[in-house]
Amino acid sequence: MYVGRFAPSPTGPLHFGSLVAALAGWLDARAAEGRWLVRIEDLDAPRTLPGAADDILRTLDCLGLGWDGPVLYQSQRSANYKAALKSLDTYWCGCTRREIADSSIGRPSDGAQIYPGTCRGGLAPGKTPRALRVRTGTEEIVFADRVQGPQRQIVAREIGDFVLLRADGQFAYQLAVVVDDAEQGVTDVVRGADLLDSTPRQIYLQRLLGYATPRYLHVPAAVNAAGEKLSKQTGARPVDLARKSEELRRALRFLGQAGSDDLAHALKNWQPALIPARRVLVAVP
Repeated sequence: MYVGRFAPSPTGPLHFGSLVAALAGWLDARAAEGRWLVRIEDLDAPRTLPGAADDILRTLDCLGLGWDGPVLYQSQRSANYKAALKSLDTYWCGCTRREIADSSIGRPSDGAQIYPGTCRGGLAPGKTPRALRVRTGTEEIVFADRVQGPQRQIVAREIGDFVLLRADGQFAYQLAVVVDDAEQGVTDVVRGADLLDSTPRQIYLQRLLGYATPRYLHVPAAVNAAGEKLSKQTGARPVDLARKSEELRRALRFLGQAGSDDLAHALKNWQPALIPARRVLVAVP
């Protein structure tokens, strides 16, 4: 059975970019007569806005995007992530961001520095552990995204050993999402294309942990006039429930579908093959 999910971070209200991902995931799951889960990715406590999770859930409900089963909160699942860590080949790294930048051999497409493996052989004298990293291998990760097409990446060369746990006890997104998707039985991941570059790292962890790999569908990222991904940080406005019909029509048109505010009609006519692959400019009214 198809099992999809929507996993927002509660850093603010639901905005248009998140609505696009939620709507695409909901339609894809319902068209397959599958389940659609909601998971709140609230691991980053400093960025979590009080009340934002409840606001997101109310907005989804008002839009008619109902979910199946209880909502999962990552902040309540530390024991699960800790258990997964025990079976991975990891080591403590004491490098600062500046040190990594100074010694990095390049920069991947998501903007982070490629980690050069400085602490692979152990911490240098006087170094303080800052992050727990997983050792990466040289095999190429290859997968086919349902919208973005064939993807390939050698994680060790293009990313380097990546962080799974910080010294302050905060688990990394890459580990948490892999564990949660596996334990929830997720078969299909529908999300924004800004997370496309993360997918090889997640597939790498899935293989190490013996998990199945879901199918992936990355919808185009919604950007503003400055070319920035819509987010709370870039001034994305919240979804306006007083204009619910127009918000749904805009989201469907963004996804290459016929504009409609009728979810039953949108579901009947859902065609993932029409979703554009590239980033799309969204005019802010």
